[in-house]
Amino acid sequence: MEIFGLNIEWLGHATFRIKNSQIIYFDPFEIKPQKERADLVLLTHEHFDHCSKEDIKNVIHPESVIIASKMCRSKIDDLKNQVSQIIYFKPYQKLVVNGVKVESIPAYNINKFRSPGVPFHPKENEGLGYIVEMNGTKIYHAGDTDFIPEMKELKNIDIALLPVSGTYVMTAEEAAEAAKAIRPKVAIPMHYGSIVGSIKDAEKFQKLLEGICKVVILPKS
Repeated sequence: MEIFGLNIEWLGHATFRIKNSQIIYFDPFEIKPQKERADLVLLTHEHFDHCSKEDIKNVIHPESVIIASKMCRSKIDDLKNQVSQIIYFKPYQKLVVNGVKVESIPAYNINKFRSPGVPFHPKENEGLGYIVEMNGTKIYHAGDTDFIPEMKELKNIDIALLPVSGTYVMTAEEAAEAAKAIRPKVAIPMHYGSIVGSIKDAEKFQKLLEGICKVVILPKS
């Protein structure tokens, strides 16, 4: 689907392909080898459904650049001879890659725990969300996160890709509150339909934002 001059495809779970002057993949997972190879691959954190080496190999070519959370290093560092460059980010880093502006912000849990006091995504692991600006359009991919205070600082986001499935990430209700704080022009739900969550979570998110924010539920490509 074309939104603000960008072709945006949801490939399932938290995986997106975004195209204009460059081809960007976020968190490739459970996808076949792609004809349209990545200029830029962005990996939010190390979990298997976000940092899958086999799926990354299905999108890269020798000129690809990979930007990843530092926690991904042990999983993907041996791909460095198959791409142009692998860059490990912490929160609040910025870089311009082939005219695409990339900025990282934190992504973490505040109320989703694997055991008492142990979040699925601890802040100290420095998981990432990404703000990407391409051809004048600013996209925020939240990564695996709850509604965190850092979201309230985001400005001028055109498109927000927000997880809605609960359990490990925001529920639809929490994601709607995040969207109200971020105030994007368009919000797109993600992180459902594969490991946890369903289209019902995306539809609930859309309904909660009626009259507040345009929500686009993308078909799976």
